[in-house]
Amino acid sequence: MTGYSPAKSPTLYFIGVSTGKSSIMKVFPAWAKELSLGDAIIKGIDFKLHDDPTEYRDAVEFIKNDPFSLGALVTTHKIDLFHACNDIFDVIDPHALLMDETSCISKRDGKLVCHAKDPISSGLAIDGFIEKGYFARTGADLFSMGAGGSTIAITWHLMRRSRGLDVPGRIVVSNRSQHRLDEIRRIHSQIASDVPVEYVLAPKAEDNDAVLQRLKPGSLIINATGLGKDAPGSPLSDACSFPNRSIVWDLNYRGELVFLDQARRQQNLANLQIEDGWTYFLHGWTQVIAEVFDVMIPTSGPAFERISKIALNAAGR
Repeated sequence: MTGYSPAKSPTLYFIGVSTGKSSIMKVFPAWAKELSLGDAIIKGIDFKLHDDPTEYRDAVEFIKNDPFSLGALVTTHKIDLFHACNDIFDVIDPHALLMDETSCISKRDGKLVCHAKDPISSGLAIDGFIEKGYFARTGADLFSMGAGGSTIAITWHLMRRSRGLDVPGRIVVSNRSQHRLDEIRRIHSQIASDVPVEYVLAPKAEDNDAVLQRLKPGSLIINATGLGKDAPGSPLSDACSFPNRSIVWDLNYRGELVFLDQARRQQNLANLQIEDGWTYFLHGWTQVIAEVFDVMIPTSGPAFERISKIALNAAGR
């Protein structure tokens, strides 16, 4: 394939926008040693936002046909890559079929497998900072800005009827373009859920500011847009006002993090709980590494804490 050289050792690819800036480039070698992955390496593949479908196809076909290219983690391009490449995969897991996204590519028994790991990794992250029964106790809303793969996964985790009463009182999803809202609405229609969902076209930050005014105290408010990392800025304006006792979660952990700065300025006044994307980063990567290299990585307990500590040290956090 043009532009891709055959891998000389077991290789995991990171498909994103600015992969060289990610902590995983420092963390993976340390994890590879801890997990006894031998001479495995990681390489980044950067694409423009909403790149030409042929670019995605070239990368996936290269991974499929190159013996030492074992798989990939996909971020930012999860939906676009799935739509461009779904016919290249030999197996597509149920979550990927439902969510129309690829967050992980692996190989099993000579077959190229498409996975959507976000429902698992986002659920693990959320359950790490929101106690069980929180939504049943508070009736709080969920507001997620950005209608891409992460919001699809997060809403799936929290809105399912199988959670009983522990679901948001209402879900609001906003996005700058209508077609993404239409797509997430279609996916939500296939999930067994009784939670009311509102879809808001929000081309301007002030549109999201207006949603904040309608949320209940204690609501979970998420920046799932990539703004602050993949592109500059925040989905909110500096005039925004967070509801009291809100849980404010930025899925980013690196970059300008303007959204987090906006929340921190109101943290004491509004008694906000603020979370960045570091734990999401840990679960997202460990889920993919476990799949691609066919190793067991615990999701909690002392072994996971060790994995986390290794990552913190390697990343210099």
